[in-house]
Amino acid sequence: MTTKKETAAKGKTPKTSTGKKEAASKAKTANKQLVAKQNKTHFPIVGIGASAGGLKAFEQFFSAMPVDSGIAFVLVAHLDPSHASMLPELLQRKTSMKVHQVSDNMKVVPNQVFIIPPNKEMAIINGTLQLLELRKPRGANLPIDIFLRSLAQDQGNKAIGIILSGTGTDGTLGLRAIKGEAGMVMVQDMASAEYDGMPSSAIATGLADYILAPENMPAQLLKYAQHQERIKASTISSDDENMLSALQKIFILLRAATGHDFSLYKKNTICRRIERRMHVHQIDKINDYVRYLQESERETATLFKELLIGVTSFFRDPEAFEALKEHYLPELLQDKDNDYQLRIWVPGCSSGEEAYSVAIILQECMDTMGCHLPVQIFGTDLDDNAIDLVRAGLYPESISADVSPERLRKFFTRTENHYQIKKSIREMVVFAPQNVIKDPPFTKLDLLCCRNLLIYFGPELQKKLLPIFYYSLKEDGILFLGASESIGQAASLFSMVDKKWKIFKRHPAERAGRPVLDFATTGRAIQMPVAKEAPKPIPPFKEANTISLLKTILSQSDMPPAVVIDDRADIIYIHGRTGHFLEPAEGETTSNLLEMARPGLKAGLTNAIRKMATERQNIIQKGLQVKNDDDSLDVDLIIRPLPDMQTGRRGLMLVIFEEVAPPPGKKKARTRKPAQTAKLEDIQRLEDELHYTKENLQTTIEELETSNEELKSTNEELQSTNEELQSTNEELETSKEELQSLNEESATVNSELQSRIDELVAANDDIKNLLDATDIASLFLDIDLNIRRFTSKTTEVFPLTATDLGRPIRHFASSLQGVDLHEHAQKVLQDLEKQELEVPDKSGLIYRIRLRPYRTVNNVIDGVVITFEDITRLRQLLEQERRLAAIVRDSNDAITLQDLQGNIIAWNKGAEDMYGYSEEEALKMNADSLVPPEGLSEYQAASARVLAGDKVEPFMTKRLTKDARSLQAWITVTRLVNEQGETAFIATTERDMDRLKQ
Repeated sequence: MTTKKETAAKGKTPKTSTGKKEAASKAKTANKQLVAKQNKTHFPIVGIGASAGGLKAFEQFFSAMPVDSGIAFVLVAHLDPSHASMLPELLQRKTSMKVHQVSDNMKVVPNQVFIIPPNKEMAIINGTLQLLELRKPRGANLPIDIFLRSLAQDQGNKAIGIILSGTGTDGTLGLRAIKGEAGMVMVQDMASAEYDGMPSSAIATGLADYILAPENMPAQLLKYAQHQERIKASTISSDDENMLSALQKIFILLRAATGHDFSLYKKNTICRRIERRMHVHQIDKINDYVRYLQESERETATLFKELLIGVTSFFRDPEAFEALKEHYLPELLQDKDNDYQLRIWVPGCSSGEEAYSVAIILQECMDTMGCHLPVQIFGTDLDDNAIDLVRAGLYPESISADVSPERLRKFFTRTENHYQIKKSIREMVVFAPQNVIKDPPFTKLDLLCCRNLLIYFGPELQKKLLPIFYYSLKEDGILFLGASESIGQAASLFSMVDKKWKIFKRHPAERAGRPVLDFATTGRAIQMPVAKEAPKPIPPFKEANTISLLKTILSQSDMPPAVVIDDRADIIYIHGRTGHFLEPAEGETTSNLLEMARPGLKAGLTNAIRKMATERQNIIQKGLQVKNDDDSLDVDLIIRPLPDMQTGRRGLMLVIFEEVAPPPGKKKARTRKPAQTAKLEDIQRLEDELHYTKENLQTTIEELETSNEELKSTNEELQSTNEELQSTNEELETSKEELQSLNEESATVNSELQSRIDELVAANDDIKNLLDATDIASLFLDIDLNIRRFTSKTTEVFPLTATDLGRPIRHFASSLQGVDLHEHAQKVLQDLEKQELEVPDKSGLIYRIRLRPYRTVNNVIDGVVITFEDITRLRQLLEQERRLAAIVRDSNDAITLQDLQGNIIAWNKGAEDMYGYSEEEALKMNADSLVPPEGLSEYQAASARVLAGDKVEPFMTKRLTKDARSLQAWITVTRLVNEQGETAFIATTERDMDRLKQ
């Protein structure tokens, strides 16, 4: 409820509940009107991406797309930056929609196609296309991802993304962004794609709503768009009682199928996802969709996946990660012991980018500070399948848009069209499925990174989770939230340290009090796991058969007391009586040979074992004296290397204690020596041991220095080699990317050129058929007047065959008389003016010859075109016409020609003499004006019979002259027909009978 304080802040005074309901109703109505207005002014924008093989897919798509779909199409292809694109021109032939090559700041309008220009990136804001300069070298740009991401941000659920044929993975991350905004995704099926790299990468994400061939996409796209327009947002509202009831049923179905409860998620988010699925299946009513969920397990699983889709990427909000790295991670790392384990939890890790981003910046921070602590990062998510995929750390190459080249080189390995997180980073992160709502949390955390997860949870669920986050963190632990998230009512648990990037610190327990941990869904209290390191298991040191074999070998050999030890000097097996040389050491029980060695033996053993470890050959150490109570023994040490005996131990060796007998005649004194003598002997012995130790130390130092120098030299060589290899690898990777990009661009250019070639072939066929159909002989000469081409009709004039192409025209004799075509063609090239001749041939035919310059499309003169038109029949007709005209002209009878309405269209000299009208005057008259009123009906009846096709005999009638004089005329009416046999004109021949009588 709204408090009085809140109401006053809004400038209103609380009244009755009725007033509140009216205000709420008005607000709801205004919201519906706003949504309706937006739906009227907005239209779907489809972003289509393709690279190699995309031209054919584009043509198939737009050939099937209606002109009046109400949708705008924006095409992004991998184009050669140094080559002008023919794509707009080629696509314009496949669609009646207007096709544009995008210019900067161009407004997107429906029923039109917009194509990215070469050498540019493109984004969209407020429905306007913006062109950007390429930020990366050739081959490293991802124009499809860049545009689809901006389309998702700008258009929200109106955005539609389509991926067609192409290599690589460009477009995969863009589709993820569109799906995160509840847009729709289509992908070309791999069977119809010429190159299936981009389609297979998009399909592998599991985000595609439709996987179709390009020619089948328009029909499905129109159904989706029309359904989206028909079902307004207001009809699928979380405030609607019917919707709330349906939501509860959907939550029950999801919980029964997956075991997860979405009832505490934000209703608007859930409604948007459900609405999108209804558009996909063209379901109008929410109750029908509930029924569909009940009947389809596949749709239930798909809806579950839809609800889990999170918009994530590497280093999302880079400035936030940079602030964490520069200011807050160093505080966590400083003053920590080398064995301190840093614990981090990333709940809702989705596809793992956020968890790996934290691992990368943590590694960079440790490298900068020079400390390398053990790190344990826990990445958890509700989606088991996502967890299984993310463990491999494999991502499409399009992540280069989010990850810097330096980080790609340092923390990723390139494999084909993917980048894989290096093993050192993957080992820092442990991924596991977890329901953060009901499963126990991780504890003793230094950092809890929960970015953009709380925005999907309702207030009740947020209120439950924040105390759990507090409980999970150590004192002064860091809580890292998304830019759009806050701690709400949990301000007593955390203090804000970075307001812009939502970084918080856990309050001390005495300040925060005792937060309530309410996880009623589990039905049990949360138990804090004790962070206790399990003791490392001791590996088994031997097998029974190995020990038996060793015992058998030593017992059957005449060998002094001996022991078998490993590379750490731990005793594995004892042979003989070794009490004179070894004794249990004081303190905890140990089986280490050096700890058990009696006085006088340890220095020699240490030196011999060290030599054995480096040389792995027999070592003999003589002249050692072992003190045993008041007596001493002379001992020689013999150490021999042993082969691997499959005991699980490394560097096995046999240590033999060989007691040396005193020289003959010399016996050990059993009597107690004087104190002074014993003291001198002890001093002498200590001095000998000291001298021996110094010699060993000096030898060890020299060997160490030598080894260090060798190692340093080797390290420098390896480092130099590694740098060379790394440089070579980077060059190869760059070359590979450039070659791949060049290959894609070449494939696109080749497709465009092939399409143009096909058009030229078709045009050439059309021209050939046109020339053949005109039945006119045509001869094409090049600039040197050699024969370039000729039509089949030309062979009637020149004896040409297909093998004569390229030969000079002057080499051929023609049937024409009195003309030198070579000379005339040269004159045409000199004057650049056309010529026209009429020439007879040997058979009596007459040809009209026209010569004109051959001009290219660039208006360059490149030869001569000669046409030969047979005008023999035309000449004959003209001669006949000339004779007939002379007869008509010179006849004393009045001869006229009328159209079907009686309008005079021809008037000879005899008609002028008979009626007194000049030809100019008569052509403006109708034949009825020459007939007196009493004879008009007779004349019209005769004309009607003629028009009907009846034969009318000549008859006598009255006529009127210009001076209104009446005369008696003998008239013949004749019907003239056209080529189709239809009446076209009426001709009359009239004779003045009064004049004949005179």
